[in-house]
Amino acid sequence: MSAPVRQVVWLGDGLVDPAGASVHWSDHGLTVGDGVFETLKVLDATPFALTRHLDRLARSAAGLGLPLPDPSLVLEAVAAVAEGIGAPAGRLRITVTGGPGPMGSSRGTAGPTLLVAGQPVDLTAPPFFGPTAVATVPFTRNPTSATVGLKTTSYAENVVALAHAEKAGASEALFANTDGLLCEGTGSNVFVAVDGVLCTPPLSSGCLGGITRDLVLEALGAAGTPAVERDLPMTVLGTAEELFLTSSTRDVQAVRTVDGRDLPGCPGPLTQSAADAFARAYADRLDP
Repeated sequence: MSAPVRQVVWLGDGLVDPAGASVHWSDHGLTVGDGVFETLKVLDATPFALTRHLDRLARSAAGLGLPLPDPSLVLEAVAAVAEGIGAPAGRLRITVTGGPGPMGSSRGTAGPTLLVAGQPVDLTAPPFFGPTAVATVPFTRNPTSATVGLKTTSYAENVVALAHAEKAGASEALFANTDGLLCEGTGSNVFVAVDGVLCTPPLSSGCLGGITRDLVLEALGAAGTPAVERDLPMTVLGTAEELFLTSSTRDVQAVRTVDGRDLPGCPGPLTQSAADAFARAYADRLDP
């Protein structure tokens, strides 16, 4: 039997025993999914791209009209949890909810709940490392949704989609949007090689503006091999030469199979060049 994974939890205003951590029964993060979050990788107790993640957390909260805790408290919590992970690599999640509230969608007056949790992970093993398989799902993203572009805790459709993909032997699900265009994964952005050019769906598709997506675009641009943001029909997945996913824990992850179709030569040259550009650009910059 494997040993339990060490977990570190900050709830409210301090570190707590993970086994006893609890929120109020009426917390709107639990009852109506009213919350925002960020997931970061941690390298030797240092969160990667923390400033960008905190900026997106603030944008997501503003989009929901959700007040955030004092920034100094958030930074204190992140530092304590990152240090407590006690491993070369880890995953850290910052969650802010609407806090305790009435039995309905209107918020209460108690203020937000802050939860920061972390644990060690092996970023050199699946599902984060090595070529992977993806599957499309019969569900769509709405590019005009009230929460489009916000990283909220309302993840039920992602849970359903990922379960659908896992039944097909894939580690990630890919969504179309309501216009039939390629959008994103449940927790990743997608890049596709089309006629020798790397392309990724624009934010207007309804995809989340991923931190790693942005960093890859910047690294490729700086290397003189820019990728293109453009609308892509879902049918492109049937002919794509190469495909890769980006996320905070995957970095640049090659896709070897799409809906059961093998992509020969995976990882392809454009995928490898993107991975190399990302690695070179941020090897010594943990808060780019």
